Amino acid sequence: MCGIVGFTGAQQAAPILLEGLKRLEYRGYDSAGIAVQDDGRISTFKCSGLLENLYKLTDSGKNVYGVCGIGHTRWATHGAPTATNAHPHMSNDGHFAVVHNGIIENYAELREELRAHGYVFQSETDTEVIVNLLEMYYDGNFKRTVMKTIARLEGSYAIGIICDDHPGELMAVKNGCPLILGIGADENFFASDVTALIGHTRTVIYLDEGEFASITPDKISVYDCTGREIHKSASRVLWNTEAAEKGGYEHFMLKEIMEQPRAIKATIDPRIRDGRIELEGFGLTDEELRDIDKIVITACGSAYHAGCVGRYVIEELCRIPVQVELASELRYRNPIIDSHTLLIVVSQSGETADTIAALKECAARGAKTLAIVNVVGSTISKLAQGVLYTWAGPEIAVATTKGYTTQLAVLDLIAVYIAQKLGRIDEARYNELIAGICALPERCQRAIDLNAQTQRLAKLYHGQSALFYIGRNLDYAACLEASLKLKEISYIHSEAYAAGELKHGTIALIDDKQLVVALACQTRLFEKLMSNIKEVKARGAQVLALAQEGERRIFAEADEVLLVPATDPLLLPIPEIVPLQLFAYYVAKDNGCDIDKPKNLAKSVTVE
Repeated sequence: MCGIVGFTGAQQAAPILLEGLKRLEYRGYDSAGIAVQDDGRISTFKCSGLLENLYKLTDSGKNVYGVCGIGHTRWATHGAPTATNAHPHMSNDGHFAVVHNGIIENYAELREELRAHGYVFQSETDTEVIVNLLEMYYDGNFKRTVMKTIARLEGSYAIGIICDDHPGELMAVKNGCPLILGIGADENFFASDVTALIGHTRTVIYLDEGEFASITPDKISVYDCTGREIHKSASRVLWNTEAAEKGGYEHFMLKEIMEQPRAIKATIDPRIRDGRIELEGFGLTDEELRDIDKIVITACGSAYHAGCVGRYVIEELCRIPVQVELASELRYRNPIIDSHTLLIVVSQSGETADTIAALKECAARGAKTLAIVNVVGSTISKLAQGVLYTWAGPEIAVATTKGYTTQLAVLDLIAVYIAQKLGRIDEARYNELIAGICALPERCQRAIDLNAQTQRLAKLYHGQSALFYIGRNLDYAACLEASLKLKEISYIHSEAYAAGELKHGTIALIDDKQLVVALACQTRLFEKLMSNIKEVKARGAQVLALAQEGERRIFAEADEVLLVPATDPLLLPIPEIVPLQLFAYYVAKDNGCDIDKPKNLAKSVTVE
């Protein structure tokens, strides 16, 4: 949701804070602000809109002085995206400034309590209760004041705090939202994401739930909720600064589409040795695996669509029933889950609030739990019994691309691994699938090579007001993600339908003004899909079709055709989605949309 960053050291803080916010802007871009300690007082600078407005206000930080400060880029939850509601927020007496990511669920009652004590609120945000609680409890002891304050808060949050009585000291609090500490040379940091830190340090500490830290230029002290100091081991971030830059591409999204062959290779290669799949971190013994009679996959957004693909592959190979559940729904149901259930949770960030809650609920019912995440040290990676990282590298664009395809690669590995362990596939099919998985980076690159065609098609169709995506089986699962990619960055209404359902109502929407994108890559269902294409063509629709290389029959019915590299049917969703990602990208570009920062969206949904 929001992004927060803090710095203390010998350098001027403002340019460092702005740089960190620039790397965090994908988390929210409704407003931005910084607060800096200077000569015994706190100065704040904030404005609505994109971060570039804050750069202009502060002359890129050149007119802001102080060597300790905090910053925030906002995705609005409580209160409109105005300068008044922008963070940091100051206490009434000006002693404290606070930045906050998350939601304080009991803010209304705390606000009324504080008003009764004479506190005045300037904004509509829940964050202001935090900073005024700090003022109310302050007795000169910074640590004790923070403990008293967070004891009153309900909800999920990450908080950064400065106090004018404690120059050079930051306080950082984690409860349900991501927060990472960075260790530098005579300078230290905190941030919502490692991308904000790697320009200065790659040595980090991951805070666990309920922990908080005192940060000065020469020391980081971490405490539990009782105030007891605890030892935390530092980790080394493998990403470098170049991985978080555009690298000459116009948008992060295009860069990340083009990185997919490398990302998929990085995901696959360490897990296939001498022709065998080895899943270090899988977390289940062979005996526990044999005891599983049901698999539940839960996730949100694109990760949910990855789960929809995974269901087909796992059921086909493993012959175990699979349910795919939206985490936001699963957490509020009374699911039939027990010790014989394997729960697979999928999340790029590992911090998705609904997915965390679903994981906790199912684990409490005895389920075995396995996480597929990209971010090392994330909350989900720590809560799950097993964890398989996607190794996609940093993904900055709000619309996921390489995050999605690397999730599919891991699900493919899991499916083949379980099938072999349970004796559900023979050695010949196992070897065939291994070869197919190892070929995925090359297949993905060949799909990227369709770039010129997708650009032409985007120019042809970018003026559409609505699109329909149709497919069967795994093609339908791919349609879900293709449709989402288009709508979230181009704002064109699009829907994905199982092609066999057209006659059950949807075909009423088809006329000569509609474009239908038909996925006809599943060879065994090709004739069925051709019939569906004829149905929509008979009603005047334009058809853009995807089929496998070598399939010439599609040209007789479709208006435009993209031929994706021939691939094992179970593995096709990876190369199949790539030209559809590119199509969405170029449509959005031709329509003048802000591709990396689509309106109303944030990269990681860390609150409900």
